[in-house]
Amino acid sequence: MARTMSKAPAKGRKRQDAPGEAAGELDLLLDPPREPARKSASRPTGSRAGATKAPRRGRTEDPPAVEDASLTDRAYRILEELIATLQLPPGAVLSELTLSERLKIGRTPIREALQRLARDGLVVVLPRRGVLVSDINLRTQLRLLELRRVIEVLMAGLAAERATAEERAAFAEIASSMRQAAEVEDDLAFMRLDRRFNHLMAQASRNEFAVRSMGLMNALSRRFWYQHYKEVADLPLAARLHAEVAEAVARRDAKGAEASAGRLVDYIEDFARKTLDA
Repeated sequence: MARTMSKAPAKGRKRQDAPGEAAGELDLLLDPPREPARKSASRPTGSRAGATKAPRRGRTEDPPAVEDASLTDRAYRILEELIATLQLPPGAVLSELTLSERLKIGRTPIREALQRLARDGLVVVLPRRGVLVSDINLRTQLRLLELRRVIEVLMAGLAAERATAEERAAFAEIASSMRQAAEVEDDLAFMRLDRRFNHLMAQASRNEFAVRSMGLMNALSRRFWYQHYKEVADLPLAARLHAEVAEAVARRDAKGAEASAGRLVDYIEDFARKTLDA
């Protein structure tokens, strides 16, 4: 890109630098779910001796898999943010038991969330060594961007054409919030808005194949950005470029959305290469 990147000023910053602060905020979201009371196997089946209670027909109970799936999604979202914001740094060894106690979520959902993170490339499962947070690699990031450019531009155009009125309103709101986060240098707020932006883009594009491919790249890209943005990034510029894509989708401008998405990937690629000199 022709535009020169500038370092984000430290003055007036209202970001959450300390991992403990961000983790504390996450803890507010981690109230342990109430587990349904289980019936004892020795509970009497009738009020009279020898009486046999007929089974109720048509009665259905929520299968445990439904609750587990919800908890898995919750565990995945929290762990993905902890990894993307380097609170769980590259090389960290992850324990199912420790994470279960920290997040107040059962070990089965934690295990399933770690499997999803492994598919996303954020963790690596090593035999006899356990689960490690994956390294951050510039070459990997540049190869990722080769594919991301094509898919990001495609999804932006599709979203502009296919988004519902409600989704377009959500894109406009995200764009406004991103600009506000940039004004106060709130990088964590920007990261969360970026995740909402990606989720909404996937939803509005209505193309599950593009969504699957993009899903493998988003978390890796956010983590790479978070690691290096203090040295070479321009948070206001990054927020503006994201906002321009969202605003083009909001006004159903497919060509404008594609062009804005291309400029966004130009910035991300330029940012990645600048990390070599940081």
